[in-house]
Parts: sequence; structure tokens; C-alpha cells
Amino acid sequence: MPKLKTNKAASKRYAYTAKGKVKRTSANSRHRLATKTKRQKMSRRSSAYADKTCEAGVKKLLPYGN
Repeated sequence: MPKLKTNKAASKRYAYTAKGKVKRTSANSRHRLATKTKRQKMSRRSSAYADKTCEAGVKKLLPYGN
């Protein structure tokens, strides 16, 4: 069986934690920041976890981790 290819776009957006959860960055943190409050911008700095419904799809795109 040949090796599977890692989806490079997904590898730049997602990462696995030690327990196997899928970690992602928060959305809406790149531009138009003048209209957002300080609290909104601060909460976007931290990473979040991908939803359980999306995890299976991400794991297909990243077969060997990152």
C-alpha cells in the first residue's frame, strides 16, 4: 500500500494535541480589528479545538499528524 499524502493546507491550519484532539486557530483575527472590542481581540489570540463533527475529516487530511 502506498503512503498517504498529507494535505498541506490543512497541516498549516490544524495540529494534533498529545491526546489526539484537533487544535485550530480562532477565526476573524486578521483584519477589520478597529470595529472589534479589546475583549474580542484578546479572545481570538488563544487557540481553540475543532468541533467533534469536523475531526474525522481533518484526520483524513492529516493521516500522520503534522
